[in-house]
Amino acid sequence: MPERPQALFAMTAANVPLVFPPEVLARLRASVHIDEGLVAEDFADPRVREVLARTEILVTGWGCPRLDAAVLDAAPKLRAVLHSAGSVKGFATPEVWRRGIVVSSAAVANALPVAEYTLAMILLAGKDLLTARERLRDTRVHPGWVVVPGIGNLGRRVGVIGASRIGRRVLELLRPFDLRPALADPYVDATRAAELGVPLLELDDLLRTSDIVTIHAPETPETRHLVGRRELALMPDGATLINTARGGLVDHDALIAELRTGRLNAVLDVTDPEPLPADSPLYDLPNAFVTPHLAGSQGNELARLGATVAEEAARLGAGEGLTCPVVPAALEHEA
Repeated sequence: MPERPQALFAMTAANVPLVFPPEVLARLRASVHIDEGLVAEDFADPRVREVLARTEILVTGWGCPRLDAAVLDAAPKLRAVLHSAGSVKGFATPEVWRRGIVVSSAAVANALPVAEYTLAMILLAGKDLLTARERLRDTRVHPGWVVVPGIGNLGRRVGVIGASRIGRRVLELLRPFDLRPALADPYVDATRAAELGVPLLELDDLLRTSDIVTIHAPETPETRHLVGRRELALMPDGATLINTARGGLVDHDALIAELRTGRLNAVLDVTDPEPLPADSPLYDLPNAFVTPHLAGSQGNELARLGATVAEEAARLGAGEGLTCPVVPAALEHEA
């Protein structure tokens, strides 16, 4: 049996047992030699440098230090980076790919809970649950059993901005429901949209015709404040905006001004800035539902990320290609 390649954890040390609980760690160790007691939070650490010199596979996660040329020079045997989280933009420099090092990400696995959160919020928003709860808490008077016009999830138009991994998963999750999803994405053509089973609209048309709009686009210089004052004004009265992508995709000053009129509702799991300052009006507006960036993998969902890395390590050991490779050319269009 060939000797297992040397691997090294590079992430926030406290996250290792959460992402790689015993059963997942055992699966990883079947493919690589790795010590969970040695975690690279700083590549300058002498103990880390000694192992880095013979490391072939770097298992990264949230908190991974930057992989620049100097670090890569200290890792001459490195051939793969397996990331147990989503985006690699924060630490993987172009030098990684220039040296022929393959990179994998668990972004697909992390997309699942974000899409589930989004689905839940779409259904709750359609029933007006989020604002109805605020009204009930404010008045402490039950309105009695009444038929509330204008709410419900039958035939409601849901506009999805961005056919990212999460956006595509949201579209999949919406299929069993009597909703009418639509998509806006400049990188998707009509043929691809038909494959996804949704009409493709220009962003303005999607905003004008959607009861609920959910954002799943990456934040780039071109998409910053993608939804601003003009775009918010296009949304119909009573519509809900959901953002689980990046806070900077929405102009928060414009959103706050619109929310203050009571015309729209917002569900925000990401904000700009993040975290919000303590005096932000978003905490108090009854039509703003703000959560602390928890749509992504949490608790027992973290093990799914580690399992993805264990599977990729096994594929490397078997001489197979990665299931979730990160392609440099696609990075500018990803979160």
